[in-house]
Amino acid sequence: MRQVALAVALIAPAMGMQASAEEAPVSTVAGSVAVINDYLFRGLSQTNWKPAVQPGIEYDHASGWYVGAWGSNISWLSDASSDAAPISSSVELDFYTGFRGKITGDWSYDVGLYEYYYPGTYPSGFTRPYTTEAYASIGFKGVTLKYSHAFTNLFGFAHSKNSGYVDLSYSYEFTPSWTVGAHVGHQKVHNVDGASYSDWRVSVSKAFNHGYSVSLGYYDTNASRSVYTNAYGHFVGRATGILTLSKSF
Repeated sequence: MRQVALAVALIAPAMGMQASAEEAPVSTVAGSVAVINDYLFRGLSQTNWKPAVQPGIEYDHASGWYVGAWGSNISWLSDASSDAAPISSSVELDFYTGFRGKITGDWSYDVGLYEYYYPGTYPSGFTRPYTTEAYASIGFKGVTLKYSHAFTNLFGFAHSKNSGYVDLSYSYEFTPSWTVGAHVGHQKVHNVDGASYSDWRVSVSKAFNHGYSVSLGYYDTNASRSVYTNAYGHFVGRATGILTLSKSF
């Protein structure tokens, strides 16, 4: 019995060291491409109810630090263009970096900086839509609470620095490869009457082999029609269904 106990005592630490080595975090690079019938950001259509293609790439360091870039076609800026005040921007490019990790057990955190950039030409006196936000989130299992704070004007609203967005989301894999999700958020637009609003979503997604997935969601807002109706007379905060096809690699 003592020989058996000694063997177990010697083998167990070795197995523990092997498991720790196998579970040690590693640095990775991941990318994705999505096709969506309407690009919504915080509940508002960015493409005037038209489809978008959205590629992205991210580098995750073993330490928890990450950096990434993401893009999409848009039309909300060029939709406001006129002969007197031409706007050519039709692309959104996002750049971000941050640090994420575990706090303890099922608790996690994520903090970082996010830059929204819209290349193009703008008329004199136009408030540029470029926006820089800091964000921080805390998660417990499938629940995440996140706050984003704008250090610049918010997406073209003049004198709107220090606007903020709070986001509460939930996701649950109810059976292998099937996930349901829900979200509610509130956008506070500083110093702009009537521009603040709330948005919400429910969704279901299905993951397939080789990185493919499909999701279907229902989105709505209580945004003001007088503020968020575009030059075509379309209310960009309307209730709508969103279908997304994506491939990760």
